Amino acid sequence: MHTHQQAAIESLRLGESGVPIYVQLREQLLRVIADGALSPGDQMPTMRQVAVALKVDLNTVRHAYDELERAGAIRLERGRGSFVSEAAPAAKQADQSAQIEDLARRTLALAAAAGLAPTAVAERITALAQAKESIP
Repeated sequence: MHTHQQAAIESLRLGESGVPIYVQLREQLLRVIADGALSPGDQMPTMRQVAVALKVDLNTVRHAYDELERAGAIRLERGRGSFVSEAAPAAKQADQSAQIEDLARRTLALAAAAGLAPTAVAERITALAQAKESIP
């Protein structure tokens, strides 16, 4: 297994927050991609590798990967594996607004489920975005 795939698997942690496992996996894998641990074109860990490492059902991992594919974060290639998608072209303004609204609502729901203050989450997102923009 490639080092970046192993690092991605090792970064995954399942919590007891009541958030479904596939949602936890989806969000953590998105974070791995956003942080640059897996770059566009990189092969994702196989669903089986993730399932075995976390001791969860393969269908749970498949659900998370399917959601990542629907979101455009990864592409599944039958017989080859899953790969991080290339950066998507800018979405149309209306589509982008709807996606932002959906993501904001999901983030608020996840924060509430984890018992976190929405304003604290928003402040952290802002800080992370500013830090990422300052990196050359």
